[in-house]
Amino acid sequence: MIAGSRLRQIGWAVVLSVCLAGFVVLTFRVNAVKSEVRLAERQIVSLEREKLMLETEFETRVNQQQLADWNRVEFGYQAPRADQFLDNERQLAALGLPRALGAPEPIRVARAPTVEESGFPAMVSPITGQPASAAEPSHDDGGRQELSATRSLAERLSGGARLGAALAEASE
Repeated sequence: MIAGSRLRQIGWAVVLSVCLAGFVVLTFRVNAVKSEVRLAERQIVSLEREKLMLETEFETRVNQQQLADWNRVEFGYQAPRADQFLDNERQLAALGLPRALGAPEPIRVARAPTVEESGFPAMVSPITGQPASAAEPSHDDGGRQELSATRSLAERLSGGARLGAALAEASE
């Protein structure tokens, strides 16, 4: 009985080992097939891109041929030859002719005047109407505004403080 039990245990161990080996082999085979599928998908995508590029190239060449046909039949354009290029401005000026009698006036292009040409100062004070750099309002002791061109920033700020103090006293 012990020998039969021992034989049964060895049999189960062999069956389990065979099943485990089959599982491992099957897993590797599945992964190999997945890799082949991914490779095939990459090749399909690559071939689709190449096909799209070739279709675009074909359509471009067909359009170029169509444009060349139109050019030959309807427009008559030709590529410039080497003898058509000029070496300098003097040769270009020599090609010019004076205007013929009855020729239309040349086209002129309008341009906006600059700030200096327009006659307007760069910035104007909305309170005084004077240019902002020429004069700034200041307050004397009576609270009246006067224009001073030589005041510093500290003087302007302290003048505002005096005005605020005067308003506070008046409200009390």
